[in-house]
Amino acid sequence: MKAFVDTSVLIAAFYPDHEHHERSFDLILRYGAKEIGCAAHSLAEVYVGLTAMPGKKRVSGDEAVLYLQSIRARVTLIALTEDEYFQLVEEAAALGLSSGAIYDAIIGQCAVKADAESIYTWNVKHFLRLGPAVAGRVKLP
Repeated sequence: MKAFVDTSVLIAAFYPDHEHHERSFDLILRYGAKEIGCAAHSLAEVYVGLTAMPGKKRVSGDEAVLYLQSIRARVTLIALTEDEYFQLVEEAAALGLSSGAIYDAIIGQCAVKADAESIYTWNVKHFLRLGPAVAGRVKLP
């Protein structure tokens, strides 16, 4: 797999007025579905992000689901097994990660599982702390 995108890229691609929309949207369109992936977990994160936005940016659950359907059609979803989740938590603890950093670790581990060449994110610092297998793949869109 050539590219892997995190939630920040997927949310930016949704909003035409987002400062990172154009680069995020173009990145997703650049690759075929077999060349670009995201963590299955990111679907839940995108849903939360879109339905929790303040004011007029907030979308309904139905609108979020429509966008998630388009993500599923455009990218390969990668999920972890039960054993991979437990190993991930052990590795996160060894790295001293806490709180929401575990969600970035899930995305990073899914990218490693997919053997993605690059992990694209607008939150580079979050992924650089996840160890060399992840950090060495991180790029801005």
